[in-house]
Amino acid sequence: MSSRNLLALLALVVLALMVWELRWVLLVLFGAVVLAVALDVPVSWLRRLSRLNRPAALLLVLGLLGIGGWKLAELLLPELVEQAQQLTQLVPALVARLGQLLGGVAMLESVEKQLMAFATWDKLQPLGAQLLGVAGGAANGTIQLLLMLLLAVLLVLDPRSHQRLVLAVTPAAYRPLMGQLLTECREALGGWLAGMTLSALAVFLLTWAGLAALKVPLALLSALVCGLLTFVPTIGPTLATLLPLAVALLLSPALALQVLVLRLLLQNGEAFLLTPILLSRTVNLLPTVALMAQLCLGVLLGLPGVLLALPLVVVLQVLCQRVLVEQVMDCWT
Repeated sequence: MSSRNLLALLALVVLALMVWELRWVLLVLFGAVVLAVALDVPVSWLRRLSRLNRPAALLLVLGLLGIGGWKLAELLLPELVEQAQQLTQLVPALVARLGQLLGGVAMLESVEKQLMAFATWDKLQPLGAQLLGVAGGAANGTIQLLLMLLLAVLLVLDPRSHQRLVLAVTPAAYRPLMGQLLTECREALGGWLAGMTLSALAVFLLTWAGLAALKVPLALLSALVCGLLTFVPTIGPTLATLLPLAVALLLSPALALQVLVLRLLLQNGEAFLLTPILLSRTVNLLPTVALMAQLCLGVLLGLPGVLLALPLVVVLQVLCQRVLVEQVMDCWT
């Protein structure tokens, strides 16, 4: 190996180590890019309809989002809080119901005795330390989220300057390709966000209507969970079904079966009909690729990695198509 190749290899190793050490900074930056694209879609649409400059359009969009969120919270928050309190009261009844269905009341009693055995001062002290760690992690996550929002606003205020900065550090021969990549990544990410938002809204409304028609308790809370977890395909909808299914199981197994059929219909309709139609012009992710990305980033980065896995895959899919496939594989002789 020549000295030049050895230096290049060492540079790649050092770069990989730096990326790993700065993974949380890069995660916050990518989250800010995702939020910036989500804000840039209505800002660009508003600028096309009016003569507002970008800061005024962004301020108007943020104001409309704030007012809309406030009114929506006034409308739904009291009922959500009430249903959350009902859920905490239904948990013991759900455990007892599962014990009756499984015939494992003795097993549940042994679990309760084991939990009581841990309720001593010596064993609660480590638990208190763990709770403090969780509180510190929550505060750190809040700071990262606020920083992400601030970076997103700054990116939306002047996207062209940031684009020129990326082009400036790109070799001159590859600047046209880099400009095309930035445009296509932004379009793919914006289309994915718009499609998934409409899909999640449809799942929320249809699940709420269906559970209310079946007279299942906690219909609004269950529908909200189902809608939010739509942004985590493959894993999210399956986990979201557990809440309305468990609540319906408290009333009767027949009602639980009806809820299961409803969720299967909605989940398959969203996965195989609604989402492909909404994303047909932007990006089409294979379920296996989406699942592997969520598992890998979940292991490496935890919950934030799971939430940002699919936007990252959307960007990587564009990069792989334009760079790896067209610039490397297609030219390989």
